[in-house]
Amino acid sequence: MTAKTTHQKTGAPFPRPPAALIWSTPEHVLAFGFGAGLAPRAPGTFGTLVGIPCLLLLLWLPWPAFVAATLALFVFGCFICGASARLLGVHDYGGIVFDEILGYLIAAAPLVWLRPDGIGGWIAGIVLAFVLFRIFDIAKPWPIRVFDRRVHGGFGIMVDDAIAGLFAAALLFGLRHWPLPF
Repeated sequence: MTAKTTHQKTGAPFPRPPAALIWSTPEHVLAFGFGAGLAPRAPGTFGTLVGIPCLLLLLWLPWPAFVAATLALFVFGCFICGASARLLGVHDYGGIVFDEILGYLIAAAPLVWLRPDGIGGWIAGIVLAFVLFRIFDIAKPWPIRVFDRRVHGGFGIMVDDAIAGLFAAALLFGLRHWPLPF
């Protein structure tokens, strides 16, 4: 969340919503990553951390099913994040972190494809996917920044993080040739 977050209708600065409000609707609970988005600092990083147990729940899936589940979560996220943003009256409020969860799942997708050997490979891959995704999500290089600024609504909230996840996944996949344990 930045200081520039403003209410969509009034343009007034938007205060941090109270926790009770976030727990008041299923849309907010899911969009705020079960409360991770309420972190006073770096809610996107805390939201991305929620992506790790989500990944662990999906690891057992074969590759095509993982891709289908991730696509379904993207579509679901468009609706959930859009609804939460409308209820708050703020587009892409920093506490809405479902997009970070989805972006991390995309970033970690090469792990599902490659199936690293041993726990060390999995841990290294999970951590590296986290770091790479956060770098791309925070830095927002072209074209991520273009989507972040020009696409609105639930799709706009989700798409820039999905692209950041794709960038991180491509780099993670490319790093498999380096002397890393996965």
